[in-house]
Amino acid sequence: MELVAHVSEKLGAVQANHLYKPPTELRKKNRIKTIKFSLEIEGNSLSLEQVTALMDHKRVLAPKKDIVEVRNAIKVYEQLEDFDPFKRKDFERAHGLLMKGLVADAGQLRRGNVGIVKGSKIEHLAPSGAIVNGLLKDLFQYLKSSEDLILIKSCVFHYELEFIHPFTDGNGRMGRLWQTLILMSQYSVFEYLPIEQLIKKRQSEYYLKLAESDKKGHSTPFIEFMLSLILEALGELLSAQNRSLQVSERMELFKSKVGEDLFSRKTYLGFFKNISAPTASRDLKWAFDQEIIERVGTKRLTVYRFISE
Repeated sequence: MELVAHVSEKLGAVQANHLYKPPTELRKKNRIKTIKFSLEIEGNSLSLEQVTALMDHKRVLAPKKDIVEVRNAIKVYEQLEDFDPFKRKDFERAHGLLMKGLVADAGQLRRGNVGIVKGSKIEHLAPSGAIVNGLLKDLFQYLKSSEDLILIKSCVFHYELEFIHPFTDGNGRMGRLWQTLILMSQYSVFEYLPIEQLIKKRQSEYYLKLAESDKKGHSTPFIEFMLSLILEALGELLSAQNRSLQVSERMELFKSKVGEDLFSRKTYLGFFKNISAPTASRDLKWAFDQEIIERVGTKRLTVYRFISE
């Protein structure tokens, strides 16, 4: 609960700093990181540069399977807003897109029995294929009806999905994807928060916490681990924004707030509390020179308005 309080505090800061929809360039960079690191956890070899190239529809020399995995993930993450995290049909549809051309039964629940083998040891023996359908039905019922906080529910869902292992392959990437979608249902910033990069950094701990939760028979160790990663990711977003926001990015953020309404330099300064008055003046002059905004009135009565595209 202490972790939930800290995460909520950071989410409040994100809201106060208007970072719930980061600038376009940062959104793209974070989306690339999300795809690259989620797939790297599963053994994909493509670099950030190669993932970027594929996102820009350029050719890449790499193993065919790795390219298919990335292209599939790009397609899914481009459609995030089209998926309802509380609908099982959307869950299975997302798996179908994510695993298309990689497994024969993409988008279908497994019927056989599976286990996760590490070396010569069985790390996790998943529930029988005969009861997967019922377990998944119960999990989605929990997601829809439980009064747990969405932060908790997203972690529980992620853990239980890995435990049930409903598909023959792709369960790890689906767990990370669906946690993002569940969090997005309440906090839009999670669409662009690359938590997967932090999971990759602490990959051995990620698996350790899954195993620890299995052993204890409840998901608390995994929930605490994921909340700590979410807290770290939000902290990185806040510090990165305060450190490196460019004038064009500030203008983009501010336009998303005010639209075509008139605004003053004081309003602009109130929106970006960490910049000085001279910086605000330079920003407004730059935007005027670039014909992004227009002036209305003169001297002390000057106000501005974004020019319609």
